[in-house]
Amino acid sequence: MDLKEVRSKSIAELNELLVTHHRERFNLRMQKTTGQLSKPDLIKKNRITIARINTIITEKEVSA
Repeated sequence: MDLKEVRSKSIAELNELLVTHHRERFNLRMQKTTGQLSKPDLIKKNRITIARINTIITEKEVSA
C-alpha cells in the first residue's frame, strides 16, 4: 500500500487497517513456527507497515 493512500485515510480506517496487519503478523508468525513460511521477509515488512500506520495515527491525533 502506498504511503499517500494511508495518509488519506481517517483515524477509524487506520485503526481497522492496523488490526488487519496485526492479524496478518500473527498468521505469519504461526507459519514461521510451523515451517510453512516461504518468504520470511514478509514478517519484517509487516512490522514496518504497522509502525508506519501507528506513526500516521499519532500525527493525526496531535494535529487534531
